[in-house]
Amino acid sequence: MTQQESAKDGQDGPKIVKILKPVALVVVAVAIFGAGVGFGNGSIQLGSPAEHANKDLPADLEYESVEQVYDLLKSNYDGRLDATKLLDGLKHGLAEAAGDPYTAYFSKDEAKEFNDQLNGSFTGIGAELGQDADSNLIIVSPIDGFPASKAGLRPQDIIVSINGTSTNGMSVDKAVSLIRGKADTKVTLRILRDKTEDLSFTITRAAITIPSVKWELLDGQVGLITVSQFGEDTVSLMNEAGLELKDQGATSILLDLRGNPGGLLSSAVNMSDMWLPKGKTIVQEKRGGVVTETYASAGGGLFNGMPTAVLINAGSASASEIVAGALRDNGAATLFGEKSYGKGSVQEIRELPNGTEIKITVARWYRPNGQNIDKKGIKPDHEIKMTDDDYKNDRDPQKDAAIDFLKK
Repeated sequence: MTQQESAKDGQDGPKIVKILKPVALVVVAVAIFGAGVGFGNGSIQLGSPAEHANKDLPADLEYESVEQVYDLLKSNYDGRLDATKLLDGLKHGLAEAAGDPYTAYFSKDEAKEFNDQLNGSFTGIGAELGQDADSNLIIVSPIDGFPASKAGLRPQDIIVSINGTSTNGMSVDKAVSLIRGKADTKVTLRILRDKTEDLSFTITRAAITIPSVKWELLDGQVGLITVSQFGEDTVSLMNEAGLELKDQGATSILLDLRGNPGGLLSSAVNMSDMWLPKGKTIVQEKRGGVVTETYASAGGGLFNGMPTAVLINAGSASASEIVAGALRDNGAATLFGEKSYGKGSVQEIRELPNGTEIKITVARWYRPNGQNIDKKGIKPDHEIKMTDDDYKNDRDPQKDAAIDFLKK
């Protein structure tokens, strides 16, 4: 695959967007925590493995029973029905029936919110929403500097209720719809932290626009680059950051991916390429156990050969894990912090009529060392926990340890 994004899959047809993000961004409202998203170019052939896995399905669904339900609703429901909402409900249900938290149908409004999210612009509290291994709704990562983070929410906080409504058995989509809202309105979340602390947070929603990369020079020699998500602007901003930091005298790089939920697959691949010589595996995609795509470095990257440390934590997911894994496995970086989220699947977005979209899990991704990290995450080389006291006193032992390592 080339480093260029393509809006088409090589045929006349809908645009395909490849996703690498966990589950749902409560800032925006759509269930999209798959983790990096990359614009498709036909790299995944939607054919053999999935076709074999689903070969027993009928060619078409039988809609007679659906029509019966519709007729009964139309004839007996005491209220006003909306045909568009009924159709959207059917499509939401069909995608949800796959039993995969990352496969979802988006109505026109949800699709717009989703695409706004990828561009770093949305309204909400500024946190990624997902599910843990026990199907609890959790905060995957609050985005630094925005309402959820300022209120004190942390990765892995379990959401017990939203404005008094229990989340027991609640879908991610439903939870997101309850948490989102207009700027300057409030939402109250009851949180279970570490399965021991029962906490309540009332958070004021806000309009949020986030440049995906920010940077600064530390101690005259360490270039700190913080990446909040993998968007369309990420690679160009990374190049700008690298040139400016080198010009300022940076001799090493500290890449902070903590709380980064993912984004565009292409951005993750192109960012990894900035550290690697030509021909190194960045990530592989497998479908039905068969390799469908290998992404390799083109070489000549801006940071190739520079000592690098990468910060990760439980809020680092998907595209973040691809970069961390690619740099670690190819000997280009040392990892500090805590175990990452663990999202090892790839989604594609397909455009449908009238501005609607469907997001489908189409493959699993694997690190250069051959591991899929789904529900396992990536363990750092140097594991350093953040304590309650660290948070309260604005201390960052993870960052401090990485800086000390780079300065040796």
